[in-house]
Amino acid sequence: MSARPLRLRNPYALYLIPGVIAFLAVVIVPFAMNIYFSLTHWQGVGSPTWAGLENYQELMKDSRFWESFRHSVAMVLAMAVIPTAVGLVVAAALFDYIGKHFGSKLASVLRACFYLPQVLPITVAGIVWSWILAPENGSLNELLKAVGLGSLQQDWLGDPNVALYSVMAVMVWVQLGFPVVIFMAGLQRVDPSLHEAAELDGTNWWQRFWHVTLPQIRPEIYVVMLWCTIAALKVFGAVYVLTKGGPADATIVPSYFSFSTFFEKTDVGYGSAIATVLTLIILALTTIGLRFQSRSEDAQ
Repeated sequence: MSARPLRLRNPYALYLIPGVIAFLAVVIVPFAMNIYFSLTHWQGVGSPTWAGLENYQELMKDSRFWESFRHSVAMVLAMAVIPTAVGLVVAAALFDYIGKHFGSKLASVLRACFYLPQVLPITVAGIVWSWILAPENGSLNELLKAVGLGSLQQDWLGDPNVALYSVMAVMVWVQLGFPVVIFMAGLQRVDPSLHEAAELDGTNWWQRFWHVTLPQIRPEIYVVMLWCTIAALKVFGAVYVLTKGGPADATIVPSYFSFSTFFEKTDVGYGSAIATVLTLIILALTTIGLRFQSRSEDAQ
């Protein structure tokens, strides 16, 4: 009798192997190494010295560490809360007004314009904004001077009292396009008959938007808030290009704090501890956000 060919119970599992290997190599192994180094004292050369939890104990007493997380809260406001709120209004205006009165092509062009900062390399965007916000001959200060508002001129990125708000404004500009695109996609699946019925009942646009549209696109709102919050917590490129955490740590965030500690001060153990804490916070927020979204969808 000829031998039967070997058959796997689940042959599709074979296609998961490359992804699992890549996940282990790119995520799990580096994260495990980072945790190990965070438990040591190491300058990047020689052999690490075991330190246990000393780096984490020092971290809890480090005022710069807590200051960086306070700035992260500001970044969440600039990259998640404000873009989500403004993005809802912009998406609704493009979909309900521009699209219906001027055609879907114009709405699509405007949507692409809002999304352009998302695909623009952050280094390029940061350099351009540093020119715009320059204290001398910067476009913003020159514009204020030209319209008679010269008293409002600032050293937008060099003044510790203003720098964080300047970076936040840039990040609102960068992040706005993502909610607009997601919400416009969500608006396309809202049942038009619900709007027609509400309009026959005498409701205005705002009432229809609040009571009909928002409940229908709630999953998109959760996705945008979660995605943008994670992006805000790990923001690095814009801070590096615009201010390098300055002036006087006025714009320092955990990711840049970890980078500067790791590479500039060559304190690998302490920099790894910062990165580990940041990663665990992001994982915790992601888990909470996904569970909250799941419960909300089940309740519906």
